[in-house]
Amino acid sequence: MKNVFYIILCAALFIQCSPRVSFTNLENNTSYGLHGKLTAKEGKGKELAKILLEASELMESAKGCRLYAISMDHTNPDDVWVTEIWDNKQAHDNSLNISGVKELIGKAIPILEGSPQKVQEFEVIGGLGIK
Repeated sequence: MKNVFYIILCAALFIQCSPRVSFTNLENNTSYGLHGKLTAKEGKGKELAKILLEASELMESAKGCRLYAISMDHTNPDDVWVTEIWDNKQAHDNSLNISGVKELIGKAIPILEGSPQKVQEFEVIGGLGIK
């Protein structure tokens, strides 16, 4: 009985906290998401990650940027992942025109092992932190 009470309490708290969770975009969604993987030359993963973290600071001023997260891969330290969520694809495309972005791209290119991989584009429909 104690476990049932705990489950009901957790569900009630989740529902009460759920204004941050939205599924209203299911019908008229234009949100754009992207998971991308960049592979650095051997031993350059941390350097690449630092460049992408600099880019994330520039994205703070980007109109329509909801999330710009940089992740290191546990299995390959030279793989760096970028997860982005934007109001729409146009906002994402416009981010390339932000002052300093092209300079950071210029810093990253020499340490990349091949081209960046656009792993997955996706439509964001809601979730914790997405309004």
